[in-house]
Amino acid sequence: MDKENKTKHHHDMHHDYDHEHMNHGEHNHDHHNHSGHGDHGHGGHGAHMMADFKQRFWVVLVLSIPLAIIAPMLMHLFGYHIDFPGQGLLEFGLATIVFFYGGKPFLSHAWHELKSGVPGMMMLISLAIVAAYVYSVLTTFFISGMNYYFELASLILIMLAGHYIEMKAQMSAGNAVESLAKLLPSDAEVIHEDGSTSEVKVDQLKKSDRIFIRPGAKIPIDATVYEGHSEVDESMLTGESVPVLKEADAKIVGGAINGDGILKATVTKTGTDTYLAQIITLVTDAQAQKSKAQSIADVWAKYLFYIALVAGIIAFVAWTGVDGYLMGLQFMVATFVIACPHALGLAVPLVNAESTSLAAESGLFIQNRIAFEDAHKIDKIVFDKTGTLTQGEFGVDEITVMDDKFNETSLLQIVYAIESQSEHPIARGIVKEAESRKLKKLQVADYHNLTGKGLEGTVNGKNIQILSPKATRQAGYTFDEEAFKASASKGRTVVFVIYDQVLVGAIAVSDIVREEAKAVVADLQSKGIQVLMLTGDNQQVADSVGQALHLDDVFAEVLSDEKADKIKSLQADGGRVAMVGDGVNDAPALAQADLGIAIGAGTDVARETGDIILVDSNIHDVLNILNLSKATKQKINQNLMWGAGYNVVAIPLAAGVLAGLGIVLGPALSAIIMSLSTVVCAVNARMLRRAYKKLQAN
Repeated sequence: MDKENKTKHHHDMHHDYDHEHMNHGEHNHDHHNHSGHGDHGHGGHGAHMMADFKQRFWVVLVLSIPLAIIAPMLMHLFGYHIDFPGQGLLEFGLATIVFFYGGKPFLSHAWHELKSGVPGMMMLISLAIVAAYVYSVLTTFFISGMNYYFELASLILIMLAGHYIEMKAQMSAGNAVESLAKLLPSDAEVIHEDGSTSEVKVDQLKKSDRIFIRPGAKIPIDATVYEGHSEVDESMLTGESVPVLKEADAKIVGGAINGDGILKATVTKTGTDTYLAQIITLVTDAQAQKSKAQSIADVWAKYLFYIALVAGIIAFVAWTGVDGYLMGLQFMVATFVIACPHALGLAVPLVNAESTSLAAESGLFIQNRIAFEDAHKIDKIVFDKTGTLTQGEFGVDEITVMDDKFNETSLLQIVYAIESQSEHPIARGIVKEAESRKLKKLQVADYHNLTGKGLEGTVNGKNIQILSPKATRQAGYTFDEEAFKASASKGRTVVFVIYDQVLVGAIAVSDIVREEAKAVVADLQSKGIQVLMLTGDNQQVADSVGQALHLDDVFAEVLSDEKADKIKSLQADGGRVAMVGDGVNDAPALAQADLGIAIGAGTDVARETGDIILVDSNIHDVLNILNLSKATKQKINQNLMWGAGYNVVAIPLAAGVLAGLGIVLGPALSAIIMSLSTVVCAVNARMLRRAYKKLQAN
C-alpha cells in the first residue's frame, strides 16, 4: 500500500491530546538509598508521649487509692471516720508526688499557653490543680480548713485518662516535610572538565556544575539539559500523567525520574531556590498556619478560664471583706477547683475516640482533629485529576483498524507483543486490555526503544513499530488529521501501528475515570457543595474529565506551587475549601486547604500532609467524612454543654453567691454532680454511631 494512500481505512479515531513527544520506552526506576534523610517521623514521638501519659496515669491511680480512703470529703459522704498520727503528712506526701509527677504535662503546657497569650484547657486544668494543691498545703501546715488533696488527685487522674484516650485516637502518621526531602537522592554524579564523573552529595552542588543522569535514576536537582534525550516522569511533582521528553535546553526538576535515555545537564538552582524546596516551604508555611487553630474544647476552656479567674477573684475580695481573708481564700479556691469539671476533660476525648473508631470502619484515618471537626462546613471541594478522579492508569478507549489484513483482535495482539516489553503507562494500559481479553502473547525479537518516538520489534518475522503521532508523520505516513483532532478534544492519546512498513491501525487510550466519581460529584452537588478540579495536566484532558463528570469548574496546567495559590484564591472568595489529592504536587494545596483529604494509595507526602486519609482510596468516602464530621460536632457540642453547663450553676455557688441562704456547693455535692455529668458525656459519646448512621441513610 502506498504511504500517501494509507488513510482510506481510517475510521473514527480518537486521541487524548497531541502527545507529540510520546516515547513509551521501558522505565527501570532505580531505588536510591536516602540515608541522608533520616527517618524521624512523629510516629515514634507520639508513641513515646502516649506511653508517658499511660505511666503517669497508673502511678497517680495507685497513689489516689489511699488519698481517697482518707479524704475528708469521702469520709463525710459515706459516713466513716479515719484518724491516725501523721495522716496529714501522708496526704501531703502522696499529693505532692501526684501534683508534680502527674500534673507535670499540664503545668508545662499551661506555661506555653500563658506565654502565647491564648489560654486553653491546660491553663484551666493548671488553675484548678495549683489552687487545690497550694490551699491544701496551707491547711496541712498553716491554716484550718478542709484540704483538696483527693480532688487534686482525681482531677489529674481523669485528665491524664482523657488525654491518653485522645492521643491514642489521633496518633499522627508521619512528617510530610521529611517525605518531601526523601524524594531527592542523597548523591549526584558530577561531570569534570576531563569528562570523568564522580559522586558528590547533592547539597555540595553549585550553580553551573554539570551532572550526569543515568537511565532510571532520580534527577538530583533542578537543571537544564545540554546533551542527550530521554523521557522524564514528572507526575509526582507536576501531575502530568504521561512522561515528558527532555532534550537539549529543556529544564528538568529535582525529584523527577529519568527514563531510558542518558541526560547531561547544567545545574541552574540550588538550596531553597529549587522547585522541590519551594514546595517544602509552601507545605511548612501552610501547616504552621493550620496549627494555630484552636480545638473547640480549648475555645470553651479559654472562656471558662476567664470566668473562673474573675469569679474567684471577686469571691476572694467579697468574702475577705465579709469574714476575713481565710474565708475569702476558701471560696476562691473552691471556685477555681470546681471551675474545671471532670466531664470537660472527657467530653471531647470520649467523642473523638468513638469517631476515630467509626472513621476506621468507614475507611478514614483522621490526622488533624481540628480540621475534621469543621469538615461539615465545607462548601467547595477541589479534586486533583490523576489518581483521584481518575485511576491514574491508561485504558484502551478504541482500536481502529486501517488494513483489511487485520481485525481488532489481531491488531491488538501484535501491539500487545511489543508493548509487553515496556513499563510506560500507555504500554501498561494496552497490556492490561489484551490480558483482559486473554490474548496469547506472541514472541518478540529485536525489541528496542525509539527514544522520543515509540517502540520497535519483530513479531512473526515482520517489523512492527508503535509510534507517536509526530513520529508517524515524520516517517511519511498520513492519517485522518480531523479525526485525530476530534480525539484530542476528548482527552485521548493515540499510538499508530506500522506493520512491515504499512500503517495498519491505531489505538486510542486515556486515563480512566473512576467508576464512583460521577455519583460522588452528583451527591456533593446535591448538598450545595461546589465541585472543582485542579490539575497539572493540559486543558483538553482536563476539560474532557470535567465534562464527563459535570464539574462546576476546571483549572488545568496548574503547577504545584500554583495549586496552593489557587486554593488561597478560592478561600478568599469566602467559604471553606477542601482539597482531595494523591501526589507530591498536591501537597502544598492539601496543606493550604481548610481540609486536606489524601488518597491512601497516593504518595507518602500527600498522605502525611492530608488532614484525613482515604485508606481504601475510594473517593465515595469523602461523603463519609462530611457526615461523620457533622455527627461528631453535634456530639462534642452536646457533651461540652453538659460538661460546661455544670459550671453555670457550680461557679456562682462555689463563689458563695447563695451562702447567705445557707446554700453552698461543698466538695461532696460537687463530686456527685461531677460524676453524673461525666456519665452523661460517656453515654452521649456512645450514641455517635446512631447519629452517624442516620446521616448516612439520608
